[in-house]
Amino acid sequence: MAKRNGKSLVVVESPAKARTISRILGSKYDVKASVGHVRDLPKGSLGIEVERGFAPTYVVPREKSRAVKDIREAAQKAGTVYLATDPDREGEAIAWHLLKAADLELLPHHRVVFHEITPAAVQQAFDHPREIDMKLVDAQQARRVLDRLVGYRLSPFLWKKVRRGLSAGRVQSVAVRLVTEREREIQAFARREYWLIDAQLEKESAPPRFKARLMGYTGKKQKLEVPNETEAQRLLAALRESSYAVAGVSTKTQPRRPAAPFITSTLQQEASRRLGFNAKRTMAVAQQLYEGLRLGADGEVGLITYMRTDSTNLAASAVQETRAYISERYGKEFVPAGAREYRKKVKGAQEAHEAIRPTSVRREPDAIRGFLNNDQYRLYNLVWQRMVASQMSDALFDITTADIETTPRAGAAAYQLRATNTQLRFAGFRQVYEEGRDDDEEEALGNNPLPELTAGDPLNLIDLLPEQKFTEPPSRYTEASLVKALEEKGIGRPSTYAPTMSTIQDRGYVDKDGRYLKPTDLGFVVSDLLVDYFPDFIDVGFTAEMEEELDDVAAGERKWQPVVEQFYNPLEKALETAAKTAPKQVQTTNELCPECGRPMVIRWGRRGRFLACTGFPDCKGTRSLEGEEPEAPETTDEQCPECGAPMVVRSGRFGKFIACSRYPECKGRKKMQAESTGVKCPKDGGELLQRRSKRGRTFYGCANYPKCDFTVWNRPLPQPCPNCGGLVTADRDNKAKCTVCDWRGEAAMPEAAPEPAPVG
Repeated sequence: MAKRNGKSLVVVESPAKARTISRILGSKYDVKASVGHVRDLPKGSLGIEVERGFAPTYVVPREKSRAVKDIREAAQKAGTVYLATDPDREGEAIAWHLLKAADLELLPHHRVVFHEITPAAVQQAFDHPREIDMKLVDAQQARRVLDRLVGYRLSPFLWKKVRRGLSAGRVQSVAVRLVTEREREIQAFARREYWLIDAQLEKESAPPRFKARLMGYTGKKQKLEVPNETEAQRLLAALRESSYAVAGVSTKTQPRRPAAPFITSTLQQEASRRLGFNAKRTMAVAQQLYEGLRLGADGEVGLITYMRTDSTNLAASAVQETRAYISERYGKEFVPAGAREYRKKVKGAQEAHEAIRPTSVRREPDAIRGFLNNDQYRLYNLVWQRMVASQMSDALFDITTADIETTPRAGAAAYQLRATNTQLRFAGFRQVYEEGRDDDEEEALGNNPLPELTAGDPLNLIDLLPEQKFTEPPSRYTEASLVKALEEKGIGRPSTYAPTMSTIQDRGYVDKDGRYLKPTDLGFVVSDLLVDYFPDFIDVGFTAEMEEELDDVAAGERKWQPVVEQFYNPLEKALETAAKTAPKQVQTTNELCPECGRPMVIRWGRRGRFLACTGFPDCKGTRSLEGEEPEAPETTDEQCPECGAPMVVRSGRFGKFIACSRYPECKGRKKMQAESTGVKCPKDGGELLQRRSKRGRTFYGCANYPKCDFTVWNRPLPQPCPNCGGLVTADRDNKAKCTVCDWRGEAAMPEAAPEPAPVG
């Protein structure tokens, strides 16, 4: 048995979080990172025993075995184990998997949960530990099993009917369906012409001139429609022959409340509008802010509360601190009489959670800017502003409306026009923050100032300003508006939004056109096929209902196996029917195969559409579609080691490689030369080379591999650490840090090394 060291072991997910927690807890605790999940369903098989109540078979992936071993050994030496993974269902599941994988069940262990990484919150959590909540674990298990069943059942169906390598998922398929249906709405939209007519008017000897819009006929409530130029010209002629007078003037003060503090979906939406971040980037930066960043002498500090939440609740202490700060910084008039409360109407919102907010509003963004990279600063600033604004007074607007009537010539109709001007009376929360808009239109404030007007005042017509307009189709979704739609429809949960946005683009179902999401031809084909043969399973209402049932599992109101069963059995029946009746997704053409003369059809491949012989597999004749030919491969000076022909650069699953130009007749190939960094390996003195992992991620490894296995993810720098002489690396924001000690600083080499050609 291992010798006890008198310390308690704390297990979290990430090294960054471990550093922050360790600084808070002190030397009596040993903090280890699991680096995410430590157990999962196997990659090469279903991993679910359907006939045994959908029992999952979990395995420890090879890359996690070292982390599990370290945690197991540390636990044997510790007095007590605290599982401090994230405060949501996924975090609860990770804690349970750690218990099983690292053999912690027979040791004294507790679950601790905190929504912000601050000394007070962490101490509170450790003062009130609890057991693992198996209801939350079961809800996460049910989601994982459902997603695996959908992926392992529907994806092979798509491979047979469209092409290999495609995937289907409960949430991603609904998201693609929303995008494709919106695109069809746009394609089917018929533009309709209409005209707006403004009159530029002036009160005699009382500037300024102002505009009033033609609204309708005097005495009639129905708005006047101007469908074409002919009708517009008729009205213009009548208005030119009319006189104008003020019929009435009214001014009202309109208050506007601030937006609620961020939840996951609104943070992703606003970061997209204001910062241009996609959902994945937003969540990656938010994770860094939550887990903790080094603030000089203060060490690692958690800057925001947990970023996966659907609750707008706020801790009373945070509200009190914010109100006090607003009073000191902006004045008492900016603090409302009572603290603001928000109740976000999200089905299944976990009210025990908190909104996303700064851990302290007194930690102003500009005061810590020097410790943050640009992305971290901008997102923190957004979260900070939103929180402060959420507890400020209403903004007040004075809206003045003047109704104007015409006196026409004898026998003609009288018209009503309206002039409106909006002025900001009191900034309130707008002193700090104003929510972004999806339509990119600026708010009209003070753009039509009115003179002093009273009923009966005559007005002079200066000019008439007709404008031809056309109705616009609905806008394509952006990532922000698609996340908003998914949330409103009850599809997915905070942890699923960012992965869904990435998946539908990575799979080639959706492309970005600027900020907007546009379905690809492949997206249309896959979505239509799933809608035709699995309408219930990618129906918005059905998917939302499934989310509600998973929430019921988390609340202990349902068992997870029946929820999975009621989904799986109909899916199997639908699959059986679809496998027999769904046609292979090909398109007939008039083209003939150059090899055998049989007709050719358009099929889908990994690189798009191509022409293929209907005689496949007897005849393997293929040809590129006109206009969709692949780019010519880049030539090299290399000669093929097999036949001596010139070699070209091609792209494969794991990046670029050099292949014979006579492929497929000759299959000779070579690896691309790794990029040199000019930095020596600290382990054996070999040169560090820039390489590419199997997943396409850049890393730096010793040229003497496999004899030397030294690697780092960040770019190595030639200058040694000024403290200890160790290897220094730089991240994308040119922040340098030592790989041996705690030294950090600015990189002396601002230019990143050129992107290398991947190895193998």
